[in-house]
This record gives sequence, C-alpha cells and structure tokens, in this order.
Amino acid sequence: MIPLHDENPTERFSFVTIVLVIVNSIVFLYELSLGSSLEITIRRYTLIPYNFINYFDFSQLRTLFSSLFLHGSLLHLLGNMLYLWIFGNNIEDVLGHFKFILFYFLCGISASLAHILTNPHSTIPTLGASGAVSGVLGAYFILFPQARVVTIIPIFYFIRIVKIPAFFFLGFWIAVQFLSGIISSGMDSDLGGGVAWFAHLGGFFAGVLLLPLFYQRGRRRY
Repeated sequence: MIPLHDENPTERFSFVTIVLVIVNSIVFLYELSLGSSLEITIRRYTLIPYNFINYFDFSQLRTLFSSLFLHGSLLHLLGNMLYLWIFGNNIEDVLGHFKFILFYFLCGISASLAHILTNPHSTIPTLGASGAVSGVLGAYFILFPQARVVTIIPIFYFIRIVKIPAFFFLGFWIAVQFLSGIISSGMDSDLGGGVAWFAHLGGFFAGVLLLPLFYQRGRRRY
C-alpha cells in the first residue's frame, strides 16, 4: 500500500515538517556529490551497532543524530519523506513546532537504540529517517485513528485508489514491520541486512509512549 495523502486538515503551517524534508533532501544531494569518498562519510556518520557498543565515544554518540539524515538511495529517501510529509504535519499541528522537533529526534534516537539492542553484533551501517518517521506514525495512530488515508493498492496489473482509516493503514504497516523483524531475526545480521525492522518498531512504540509527555489535552483531535 502506498499512501498519497490524508484527509486531515491542519490549523497551522507545518514549518518543521517542511524543513526536515528539505534538509534530508539536501543531505542526500550532498551524498551524491561525494563520489568515491561517500563510503568514508557513511562509515563516519551512520550508526553501526557493533562500533557503538565496542568503541563507544562522542563520535559514536553523534551517529544517533547524524544517521537520521543520511539515506542509502533515492527510493529510500522518497519513501521516508512521503510518510513524513503525509503524517508529520498533523503531529506538528497538535504538538507545536518546538515539541514536534524534540519528539521527532527522541523517536529517532529511541529507534536507533532499539536496533542496537536487537542487533548488537551488526557491522552494517544503519541510516535513514525511518525510525523518527515511525515515531510520527505511532503518534498519528493514537491521535487520528479515524482519519482517512488515500492509498494506492496495486492488485496484480490493476491499481485501485481507496480511502483507508488510519488505524487500519498504520496497523497493517506495523504488522508488516513486526513479521519482517521476526523473520529477519533468524538470519545473520550481516547477511540478511537491508532494513532495520526493529528500529521501525522501536520508533513506532517510542512515539506511542512519548506522546503523553508532549500532547496537551484540549488541542484539536480528528
């Protein structure tokens, strides 16, 4: 399922969400400009669980933040930014700009820690905004379960566009992450790597658990 947009209007300008999309895109363009030195940058600024545990210092701590802005491919970037654009504006609208950016990064860091705990021996660089965006999805799941998500559903050679309640769309999404994480846990991390499923799970549930600390009762809910 591919989301196109949601039917959930906002009351305030989504400044932080837009800035995050722009910054992530600029960083990706910078990655493309690095050429042969890209691998060095990836090793320096992405999260590598084994290094984080065994060679912990400030540079490793920094990767919890810097890895959230790096992406492995254009498709990786577009997927993350699409979900951030669709669901992030509503969470920013409810939390406010400052609380949203703090919430976003705390979810991203929580996702990275979840990945470290579940893959402590992995030497695969972990990068992308997926963990932080997953936290946004967790908050959306709690705050706007009945909001309609306009979604593309490919069925063999046919494409259908349907409106799906957010609780179903995001419930299906988290189920896929969980099942994929269980399947991948039985594989060697360096052989079966590619997607940090438990980072997605960690980010999602961090969003659910952190939301009460940021959400002010009385604000608009769908």
